[in-house]
Amino acid sequence: MVVQAGNKSQLGTIISENSVACGSKMEKKMTVAVLCQEYVVRSITTDYHIRQMKPADAVIIPIHASVEFTLDKDKMKLRVNGKSYEYQVVSEAAAPEPKPFADATKP
Repeated sequence: MVVQAGNKSQLGTIISENSVACGSKMEKKMTVAVLCQEYVVRSITTDYHIRQMKPADAVIIPIHASVEFTLDKDKMKLRVNGKSYEYQVVSEAAAPEPKPFADATKP
């Protein structure tokens, strides 16, 4: 995976959140799956799938939240609601082109 490196700040929006397995732990002699939050951050041109670095860092960020972020290799530093977080970029894809609004003047 190749992600743009640099500290150029970009704007984006959280468009989805999922809980995904990111490891396991022993609890009462049983193996239990550890879940991490994975978000999709949409910039103008790219959708980034990001995952929290450590399961203990669980923070729920609201869907449709506006974010400001920078990329450094496979890490994304994210600012939302005045707080900073660091996530790992697990994949990226081209963002879909916006659909034009229907012309309201046409019958």
